[in-house]
Amino acid sequence: MLEVLHIENIAVIEEADIQFRPGFNALTGETGAGKSIVIDAMGAVLGGRTSRELIRTGADRAFVSASFSGVSPDLPGLAENGVAPEEDGTLLLQREIGADGKNVCRANGRPITVAQLRRIGGELLNIHGQHDGQQLLDEEQHGAYLDRFGRTEAALRAYQAEYQTMEALRSEMRSLQMDEAEKARRVDSLRFQIDELERAELVPGEEEELNARRSLLRNGEKYLSALSGADYALSGGDESGGAVSQLRDAEEALSGIRSLSDDLGELYKRLEELRCEAYDLAETVRDKRTEFDFSPAELDAVESRADQLYRLKKKYGATVEECLEYLEKCRAELDAIETADDTLARLEQKLKKAEKSTLAAGAALTAARKTAAKSLESRIQTELRELDMGKVRFSIDFGEKAPSPDGCDVIRFLMSANAGEDLRPIAKIASGGELARIMLALKNVLAEQEAVGTLVFDEVDTGVSGRAAQKVAEKLAQVSRRKQVLCVTHLPQLAAMADTHFSVEKGERKGRTYTEVVQLDRERRKAELARITGGTKVTEALLESAGELLDGAEAYRKTLT
Repeated sequence: MLEVLHIENIAVIEEADIQFRPGFNALTGETGAGKSIVIDAMGAVLGGRTSRELIRTGADRAFVSASFSGVSPDLPGLAENGVAPEEDGTLLLQREIGADGKNVCRANGRPITVAQLRRIGGELLNIHGQHDGQQLLDEEQHGAYLDRFGRTEAALRAYQAEYQTMEALRSEMRSLQMDEAEKARRVDSLRFQIDELERAELVPGEEEELNARRSLLRNGEKYLSALSGADYALSGGDESGGAVSQLRDAEEALSGIRSLSDDLGELYKRLEELRCEAYDLAETVRDKRTEFDFSPAELDAVESRADQLYRLKKKYGATVEECLEYLEKCRAELDAIETADDTLARLEQKLKKAEKSTLAAGAALTAARKTAAKSLESRIQTELRELDMGKVRFSIDFGEKAPSPDGCDVIRFLMSANAGEDLRPIAKIASGGELARIMLALKNVLAEQEAVGTLVFDEVDTGVSGRAAQKVAEKLAQVSRRKQVLCVTHLPQLAAMADTHFSVEKGERKGRTYTEVVQLDRERRKAELARITGGTKVTEALLESAGELLDGAEAYRKTLT
């Protein structure tokens, strides 16, 4: 149950705390006073879509919190998002909306996302807006309503699994099917590409080696000159010795005194190691100088290969490895095309089985839906009688269609508004008032199947008046004995029937518009009902009539307890 709704800087509401009560809560007020803003605030704290325009002018943020009681820790959406109510069943949802568009959401102090807030909020409170009745005109929604009532999720999931298997096979077959001319063109293209790549004899990693060799060949003269200089410095020439010879002379000079002290012995040893290292270096430089064979023909061959790789990479991939991967794909595709007829034959057999399984699962889903439809028809018919629509007949019609993601059924809600008339689609014959009451009946029946503890009705009385309005009020009172009901209304019958009555009042202070929500006592309720009934001119007769309306509503409520 929703205990307290706290609102800060939402449109014309600077700050408000609304303490709702169990049972039937009604909100009334002048048009434009801000009743819809209270509903918008509820929607925001439940994770609904918002915009920065919702923030009160001059404020840098808006804030809404909703405190719920009696929340079960097993409620769907809580544990999966790491949220748990307090030990006493209290759950506090909060949402802060910044002027920069950022949202901060929390559940019992734990940070959560807007999506998580929406998941949790949807299990606690259900808002039925004044335009929801129009959904009844959309026959695409009728099947969804029936599935919710009949709890056919298991049958629907089983059907959808078979349907997805069937569609996957169809998609695979479509990818293999092409006309002969297209097939011939594709085969020629694949064979050309495969031949070009195979003739290139690509080797993984060769590009790096090729680039290194090309760089070396392009700098051959510099390379040889450097090696020759290093060789001369290390090994010397005909006229003078190099570094190795000089180190050998130094080593021989110290050899006679190396035993005189440890320091001289260490010095000799270091000189010996240095001479050996220099000798090894000289040999390496000489080998590289001897091995290097600069050939203009080799450079031309390397350049030609590099150019070939460049052209192949422009066509088939950014690297040699990617070109080789493309080659394998081409081979696989060519093989698939050349064996397509055999593959299609195998898939055709699988598809026949999948279609059969899909139709069987669809038939099981249809059977479950038809069983649920009989029960829903009966329940709706009962609800409509209680809403003063006893002559209205309600029926659910089933038609067939090709398998689709939601089944093989075309489901339509039909009604006959008057005795002796044929059943027809609701969209073609229902008036605004009839739509409102049928939607109320449907919402009431669906609510019995759900764990949601609070139902919000935002001006669902549109198009309803007189005796029908009284029946809607009585129905909401009945519902409020099982669920908490919050109702925004313009009808005195509904407002009088409420256990708790709030007035949304707009005023002005220092040039700014302010809205506040006030809980009314009996005298103020009489005045508000008189205003709703007679407008701005409230007479004693209207006040007396309002008192009688309150007495009658109280007497009716006592029959429900």
